[in-house]
Amino acid sequence: MSELKRHMGLFQLTMYGTGLILGAGIYVLIGEAAGFAGDSVWMAFAMGSVVALFAGFSYAELSSIFPKAAAEYVFIKNAFKNNFFAFLIGWLTAVTSIITAATVALGFGGYFAEFVNMPIVISAIGLLVVLSMVNFVGIRESAWVNTIFTIIAASGLILIIVIGFTFASPEPVNYTENSSGFSGIVVAFVLIFFAFIGFEDMANIAEEVKKPKKTLPRAIILSVVIAGILYVLVSLAVVRVVNWEELANSSAPIALVAERGLGVEAHILLSSIALFAIMSTVLITLVAGSRIFYGMAKEKVFPTIIGKVHFKTKTPWVSVIIILITSIIFTLIGNIVIVTNITVFTIVITFAAVNLAVIVLRYTEPDIERKFKVPINIGKFPILPLFGLGISVYMAFQFEIEVVLVGIVIIGIGAIFYKLSKSKPDYLHSNN
Repeated sequence: MSELKRHMGLFQLTMYGTGLILGAGIYVLIGEAAGFAGDSVWMAFAMGSVVALFAGFSYAELSSIFPKAAAEYVFIKNAFKNNFFAFLIGWLTAVTSIITAATVALGFGGYFAEFVNMPIVISAIGLLVVLSMVNFVGIRESAWVNTIFTIIAASGLILIIVIGFTFASPEPVNYTENSSGFSGIVVAFVLIFFAFIGFEDMANIAEEVKKPKKTLPRAIILSVVIAGILYVLVSLAVVRVVNWEELANSSAPIALVAERGLGVEAHILLSSIALFAIMSTVLITLVAGSRIFYGMAKEKVFPTIIGKVHFKTKTPWVSVIIILITSIIFTLIGNIVIVTNITVFTIVITFAAVNLAVIVLRYTEPDIERKFKVPINIGKFPILPLFGLGISVYMAFQFEIEVVLVGIVIIGIGAIFYKLSKSKPDYLHSNN
C-alpha cells in the first residue's frame, strides 16, 4: 500500500496532464517551427499529436497494469526483467525532469525581467524555491495551483485561436505552402515535439490518484487529445495574422500575434500568460521528478532515505529537496545549450522503450489484468505501439551529433551510478 495520499480525481489529473503539455514550448517554439515548415506548420503539430497519442496509449495501458511512482522504471523492469535497463530508463526520466525544471525556470527569469528588473538566475532560483514549497505542502495543493495555471495557459492559446480565425487576413493563407518541402515539416516536427512531452510524467504520480487503474489511462488520453487539438488550431491561426517569416524572427511569436490582432496591451497580456504557462511546467516537473526519485527509492535502486514520506504532508520530502537542489545547480550554469533537443532525445529513447514494453508484455503476461488496452490489435499484437516504436527510433536519428553525445554521457553517468549503488552496503537499501 502506498504511503502517499490519494487526492487526485479525473478532472484534476486531466488538468495536471494538460498543464504538463501546455507549457513553455508552444509559446517559444512555434515561431522557429514556422521558419522550417512555413504556412504548413500545422502539419508538424498534427504529426506531433499523433506520435504523442501513440505513446499516450502505451502509457495508458501500462499504467492501468502498474500504477506506481517511478512508472517508467516499473514498466521496463516488469516487461524485460532487467534491472539495469529499467534503471537506465528511470534515470533518464529523472535527469530529464531536473534539466527541464532548471531550463524552463530560466525561461521564466527571462520573461519576468520584462516586468521586474531582476537577474534571470535569481528569478529562476526564487521560482524553484517557491514551487518546491508548494510541492512539499501536498499533491492536492499542487494540483489546484496547477489547475489554475493550466486554465490561464489554455485561455491564452484560445485567445490566439479566436484572434486568428476572426482576423481579416490581408491575403489568403495556403496551408500546404512550404518552401522546404516535406523535410522542412519533419525538422519542425522534431523541434516542436518538446511542446508535447510532459504527459508521461502523469504516470509517476499514480500513487496519489484515486482509482488509478481507471483514472490514469483516461486522463492521459484526454490530456494528449486536448493539447493536440489546441496546438493544431493555434498553428492554423497564427499564420493568418502574421506571416511565417515574421513569426520565425520573433522571440515571442504568440505575443506578436496577440499584439497584431488586439494591440500593444495584448502583447503584455500574453507575456503574462506565458509566465503562468512556464510556472505550470516547472511545478509539475518538480512534482513528477520528486515522485520518480521516491519510486526508485521504494524499488531499492536509490538509497531508502530518498523515499522518506513526511508524517504530516504525506509528500516525499527528501526527494522534493533533492530535485530542488539539483535543479538550482543546473540553473546556476545559466542558459543550458541545446537543452530542448537533449530533453527530446532522452524522452524519445524512453518512449521507444515504453512502446516496446507494451508489445513484450502482451506475450510474456497475456493474462494480466488490463483495465485499458491499446486499440487496434492483430491477435495479441498491438499495432499502434509498433508505429510509436518505429517513429521514436526514426526521431533518434534526426538529432545533431552533439545532442546524441550528451545523451550518451547522461546514460553513461547513470550506468556508473548503478554500479556504485550496487556495491554500497545493504543497509542503504533496507526498509528499516
